[in-house]
Amino acid sequence: MLVVAVVIYMCGYSQFSKATLQASGLTCSMCSKAVKVALEKVPFVQEVKVNIKSQEYTILFKENNNADFDALKKAVEDAGFSVASFKITGNFSDVSIQKDKHLELDGKNFHFISSGDKVLNGMQTLTIVDKDFLSAKDFKKYSAATKMECIKTGKTGNCCLKDGMHSEERVYHVII
Repeated sequence: MLVVAVVIYMCGYSQFSKATLQASGLTCSMCSKAVKVALEKVPFVQEVKVNIKSQEYTILFKENNNADFDALKKAVEDAGFSVASFKITGNFSDVSIQKDKHLELDGKNFHFISSGDKVLNGMQTLTIVDKDFLSAKDFKKYSAATKMECIKTGKTGNCCLKDGMHSEERVYHVII
């Protein structure tokens, strides 16, 4: 067990605890409530707080539960709306990131689009810049920041495979 703990520490650690998303297409308080109810039905969601004025939802995750960001996006879409912005917050410990590189965090693959080389510690917020997680205009802007094909598909491909990765694994493209 001690060896496992040392390996986790040496590789860095992250645990995502919440997401903040902004929905688009809402026209009334009933629309906001429909999105809130849909998000609350997602199994790993502990609580959803709504700011009706900004159409923003703060989603707290259950502890030690692997959050699925695509499931949250799907819940919003199933309620009849779309995601305009999606941010995830996690607690990081010695996580080294590099611009335009992939990294596995909390069991998920991430591609850091515009970060530069740095080490993440403490609470940090990442913005997902994949298609359908932001406006088409913003996606176009961020997708131009990388030449890797995975930005178009959201899946690892020949451009970004590492040891142990498969060509159809989900990869989230993020900025800090």
